[in-house]
Amino acid sequence: MIQKYRFGTPIETEAAVLDLPSIPVKCSSDGTPAAARPDTPANAASGPVSTVPVGETADLFSLADIALGTGFSLTLTLGSRDAVYGLGEANRGINKRGYLYVSHCSDDPNHTEEKVSLYGAHNFIIVDGEACFGLFFDYPSDLSFDIGYTKQDTLTVSAEEADLYVFLITGENALDITRQFRRLIGQSYIPPLWAFGYIQSRWGYQNEADIRRVAAGYRENHLPLDSISMDIDYMKDYKDFTVDPERFPDLSALSAEMKEQGLHFIPIIDAGVKIEPGYDVYEQGVKNNYFCKRADGTDFVAGVWPGKTHFPDMLNAGARRWFGSWYKQLIDQGIEGFWNDMNEPAIFYSEEGLAEAFCRMDELKEQKENPDLNAFWAMRDAFNISNLTKDYERFYHNMDGKKIRHDKVHNLYGYNMTRAAAESFDEICPDKRLLLFSRSSYIGMHRYGGIWTGDNQSWWSHLLLNIKMMPSLGMCGFLYSGADLGGFGSHTTRDLLLRWLAFGIFTPLMRNHAALGTREQECYQFEGLEDFRNILRLRYRLIPYLYSEYMKAALNSELLFTPLAFVWPQDMVARETEDQLLLGESLMLAPVYQQNTTGRHVYLPEDMLFILFTSSEKYTITPMSAGHHYISCGLSEVPVFLRPGHLLPLAPSCECTAQLEYSFFEVLGEAGKGLTYTMYADDGYTKHPERDGRWITITK
Repeated sequence: MIQKYRFGTPIETEAAVLDLPSIPVKCSSDGTPAAARPDTPANAASGPVSTVPVGETADLFSLADIALGTGFSLTLTLGSRDAVYGLGEANRGINKRGYLYVSHCSDDPNHTEEKVSLYGAHNFIIVDGEACFGLFFDYPSDLSFDIGYTKQDTLTVSAEEADLYVFLITGENALDITRQFRRLIGQSYIPPLWAFGYIQSRWGYQNEADIRRVAAGYRENHLPLDSISMDIDYMKDYKDFTVDPERFPDLSALSAEMKEQGLHFIPIIDAGVKIEPGYDVYEQGVKNNYFCKRADGTDFVAGVWPGKTHFPDMLNAGARRWFGSWYKQLIDQGIEGFWNDMNEPAIFYSEEGLAEAFCRMDELKEQKENPDLNAFWAMRDAFNISNLTKDYERFYHNMDGKKIRHDKVHNLYGYNMTRAAAESFDEICPDKRLLLFSRSSYIGMHRYGGIWTGDNQSWWSHLLLNIKMMPSLGMCGFLYSGADLGGFGSHTTRDLLLRWLAFGIFTPLMRNHAALGTREQECYQFEGLEDFRNILRLRYRLIPYLYSEYMKAALNSELLFTPLAFVWPQDMVARETEDQLLLGESLMLAPVYQQNTTGRHVYLPEDMLFILFTSSEKYTITPMSAGHHYISCGLSEVPVFLRPGHLLPLAPSCECTAQLEYSFFEVLGEAGKGLTYTMYADDGYTKHPERDGRWITITK
């Protein structure tokens, strides 16, 4: 059951697709919230506080401090065994209890444990204990979730303004609530089949020779690969929808050359448009008032990669259509996939911020020769001017004819940039799926594209964070997701990359991406190529299973990655196990994520078959009883557990998805019991897979 409550005058984000009647919640003169019935007119006098049943939990709104004009605050008391799940792309564990989280799309590559905001804003939580219910707060500005941080037994969700929708979802259990929420927000994006292949990326592929070198490094060493991702290096002066004619003199020919090898290009598109007379995108944007404005009506100026830029007004429908139409420039050159970046939007500096910084330095110039400690810190802080809150308060959107200051809708920007691209793809390629994923997002964007989890580091802790984040992303609809395997920043190591790949072969988006100036981390750069080859080839054997489970999750509003706690809620060990995940209907994953280890401890809530892939073609199968076990797992090996009554189909090995063979499968599982597995197969490109797909039944 889903109930929708309306506070004040919410901004319509289009996060939800179900048209539900809203219950207006007003405040009486003493600030106490009063909820009207769904059929009560919005301007009716406030009545008594209504009872909102959430199992054993008391009336939801009687526990909330809500006052229009003074902000929004909802506070609930948590039971000792209550867990809190959700929040999509957020720090720390699957159970979010015990910390503070702020929904504010942030350009911050240092994902250390104290960070409260990452790139996405996904305001959905499930409280799971004696009572089980979900809450979705449809609010596009900063929203704080204090989940036992200030007081261990208290959950407080708060916002600066009381203009939002709150959806209350009740159901049988956490899985049921997740399904209801997923139906509320709409079907998840479905990428082309080739997007499940391995992607190699790096900031620093400078020219066509670099691209050919990467392709050759994989193909000549028989390392499977489907795509090469292109960072800002391919652009002319970092201008969107341009190609540097010296570095990439003929992108169309290069794209065709790569396709002959079964490879796709995935270029980056940034949010900022360079200010440069004669540059078509800039000229058209200025002429048609498609850029975000200052309060005085002039175009807001921010510094990003190209230098001074304007931000397209992604919340303006006309500007979205205009910006999205530009993707055709690259599609016409053979491009079939894109990644949208810097779309929080990231701001290196604003004109106003620069002026203020230089003014502050002038004030400190008398300290220039011999600055004391306070003056030194003041000088340093004067130029700490990136992604400032006050810069987000300096520009405005034209949203359906209404002028709205950016900070009030900050979390919608990346969502609508990706929406702009996806809606244009429907016109440019109406019958063809293109790959699209983004850095910044809000719930609702999951219908238009996937996400990668941003600029992580080559740290073992970030491998573990990747593992824990996957089910939370799925709860919020983001099925096509993954991390930068091996880590984006810092220098990776051979063992870290191998362990990360051994988990990454199970994530829909499987991309190895690294930053300029870091160690080159293409698989062929390391000794012992056979170890990398075995893991990558196993990915391709798994793709039919991964694709099938992805399609089931997308079409049926299910999870792809599921916490053990959702399936065995009464098993306290399972509830507290966060480094093991269920993948689809058949598998449990238990990745190795610690350095200098030759295995790990696992907990089995039920009897399972332990499958240890020692190569892409070889494996051992060991029955294991429910309980605690230690498993050995070498650097080149991949452990999985097969659940009872289930099968795992494996395709023949290949080096790109174009070579995938569906005529024969090796099927792992108990023989002679008449077990079946339902596989999804289609052409991998069709825009309507729910209509044009076909189901194959495999029996053992």
